[in-house]
Amino acid sequence: MTVSTPVRLSSPPRPVLGFGGRLRLVPLKTFARWYDRYLQRRVLAELDSRMLEDIGVTSQEARHEISKPFWC
Repeated sequence: MTVSTPVRLSSPPRPVLGFGGRLRLVPLKTFARWYDRYLQRRVLAELDSRMLEDIGVTSQEARHEISKPFWC
């Protein structure tokens, strides 16, 4: 007869913590900000001159903003 030992389940994995026990979400926030800029500039690129005038942006300002890379 064999005696089985109880199986001890490990605790669920803990999130990566930084100093002070706070989550290190900075990289995720950075990628989210970059993606948001990318999407906003795509929408801006599709606006016609009348729509740009409605939001108070000139076509030159829009072209300048659209030409920026997503990390700027």
